[in-house]
Amino acid sequence: GEGLKKGKVFKRTLQKKLLRLLDAIPHGVIKMSHAIPGLVQTSTNFGVLNTGRKLITISTSQRSSVPSELDYATHSIASLLHLAGGEVEHSVGYPGWNPDLKSPALGLVSEAHERLFHKKAEVKAIHAGLECGIIGEKYPGMDMVSFGPTIIGAHSPDEHVTIESVEKFWTLLTEVISTYASKEAPAEPLH
Repeated sequence: GEGLKKGKVFKRTLQKKLLRLLDAIPHGVIKMSHAIPGLVQTSTNFGVLNTGRKLITISTSQRSSVPSELDYATHSIASLLHLAGGEVEHSVGYPGWNPDLKSPALGLVSEAHERLFHKKAEVKAIHAGLECGIIGEKYPGMDMVSFGPTIIGAHSPDEHVTIESVEKFWTLLTEVISTYASKEAPAEPLH
């Protein structure tokens, strides 16, 4: 047709090989949590495919709260890429973090929330990379909780925070710190 530019396409053998590889790479949930209903435990994401004259780059990301499952998912995809003749580079990701629903830190935050806002805190686990995984890797056994203001559209160009939730978060954070600091030496420290 008019106005169309003549482009280059991959040779038929490379097209077939690439399409088979793309079809074989898993995408989505690999395993759900047995401990927390509805929570994804391990997943993989087919992120980006870039094609150039001499190089095809495929970017995927794997997440898991269980380190051995993260390793398995990562190595399975690497094996597929190696079988297709590809080279694999790994970037540093977030280590997993299994939340403890009986955590003293969680209890402290939940009690402060109920005291301040006269309603129970919404306690939930999410399938995402959290700083708690990094800290927990450095300090095994540390009692941790993650909480913060309401973020909408995380990791997108539309990401924003609701202003009223920042004030509420700050009030809760200062109450938690004040409560913890005012307690006599706890029998079991939070770390």
